[in-house]
Amino acid sequence: MLFAILLPGISMMFRGHFLKGLLCGVLHITLIGWIPAAIWAVASHNQDQAEKRHRETLAALARGPR
Repeated sequence: MLFAILLPGISMMFRGHFLKGLLCGVLHITLIGWIPAAIWAVASHNQDQAEKRHRETLAALARGPR
């Protein structure tokens, strides 16, 4: 999470969002754009984590009770 705040563009690229990461990196270059870029990267990180939990929940439901 700290990586997403300090280097938002690179953080997004590492998670597979290359075009978003590039745009976020361009925002990060400007001093005014750094804050929105950091917020965007953290929100994207949280969304990726929520999707992962959702997939795990669906997989557990598909397996059924044990």
